[in-house]
Amino acid sequence: MTSFKSLLKLSTVAILAGMFTAGCVSYSFTGVTIPPEVRTIYIPFFPDNSSSGLGNLSDELNEALIERFVNQSRLRLISDRDAADAILDGTIVGYRNRPFSVAGDERATLNRVEISVRATFKYRTEDRPEWDKSFNGVFEYDPREDPIDGERDAVTEAMSRIASNMFNDALSSW
Repeated sequence: MTSFKSLLKLSTVAILAGMFTAGCVSYSFTGVTIPPEVRTIYIPFFPDNSSSGLGNLSDELNEALIERFVNQSRLRLISDRDAADAILDGTIVGYRNRPFSVAGDERATLNRVEISVRATFKYRTEDRPEWDKSFNGVFEYDPREDPIDGERDAVTEAMSRIASNMFNDALSSW
């Protein structure tokens, strides 16, 4: 009987280990394809040519891009453009913060932040970029609650969406 219990425990552990391993394996970046020789990426600060008046747009975008490309892939960020295996470069070209929804008293109940970025993604070994295109991010907030933090949070979310779209376009296999 003892050997049966031991065998049952061992089988249970093996099944759980198999399920855990299978779970870990399936929890991956589905659709992400990074060529094996690509290990590093160069992401400079994108200049803000949007005339937004906000001083932190470049920082917000840079943080969002690093979060996606470096913290959620195997790529390592480096500061030397010429040594990088991949280069993501661009410019913030547009910023709008405008009423999106208006109540009966003609006050904005929602404002929409819209950010546009023009970017290029290129592998160092290639002559032409993989893509050179525009990305847009939008997010709404309630200006009646806290207009300053609301706008700031909307900027962060819009930049996160832009970074996710760039990541998907740069490294997806679909």
